[in-house]
Amino acid sequence: MMWKTCSVRLMAIFTLLMSSPLIADDLSAFDKMSGQLNIAGGTAHIPVMKKAARHIMGNNPDIRITIAGGGSGVGVQQVANGLVDIGNTGRALKNKEMNLGLNSFAFAIDGVAVIIHPDNPVDDLSQQQIIAIYQGKITNWREVGGHDRRIHLFSRDEASGTRSVFSKKLLKGAPLAANANIVPSNGAMKTAVSQDVAAIGYSSVGYIDEMVKAPTYNQIKPSQEACASGEYPVVRRLYMNTKGTPEGLTQAFIDYIYSKQGAQLIQASGYIALDAKP
Repeated sequence: MMWKTCSVRLMAIFTLLMSSPLIADDLSAFDKMSGQLNIAGGTAHIPVMKKAARHIMGNNPDIRITIAGGGSGVGVQQVANGLVDIGNTGRALKNKEMNLGLNSFAFAIDGVAVIIHPDNPVDDLSQQQIIAIYQGKITNWREVGGHDRRIHLFSRDEASGTRSVFSKKLLKGAPLAANANIVPSNGAMKTAVSQDVAAIGYSSVGYIDEMVKAPTYNQIKPSQEACASGEYPVVRRLYMNTKGTPEGLTQAFIDYIYSKQGAQLIQASGYIALDAKP
């Protein structure tokens, strides 16, 4: 009876290990490594980077990984100046940035969507309505089917890759109203909108949860599935950028993001993993 009980327990442990996303093979590259890896830039990347860092450092205490935001422009600037090992961007490098000796690694597809307070009754916004709101031409929620409240605009700073995609693909280059409140990150945007029933902002689809509401856009729900199929059009790629060819711990981290386990972390963060390095 004791042997049978032990066998059942061992089988349960084996099954758990085999079904766990933390299969050791993808982390084995870090076994004999040590040192520090510094990452900064696009804030949409942070959930994926943090999950990966926790798994890597949990497997190897001799490795230290720091992660900071700042936006895509900061990511490019810091990696180009050698201040970080990986600079994240929520957009492709601009022409002037391509002359900085950077290598780009696209690893995920993300959508950018309008977000409002969960108590706002507006369920759908057309592109024309969103453009008019962000230009300051529509200033009250009743004009788009909501309550009689003045619209409070929230946006990101010019270094933001999320703003770049939102402005280019959703606003079609239309200028933003000067009275928009500027917030520094996707997380800060979600917090600001969740605390203001009259607010409208925009964020990475991966950040949308019960704290905020994402109205449909031209009757299309901004979801992972819609982003992957192309039905939802406001999408972008997320990039890791390095100065020159990555080596050592930097290369191992990038390889891990492209591994099967990395794909699971990307999916768990609300994004769509790309199959392989570009």
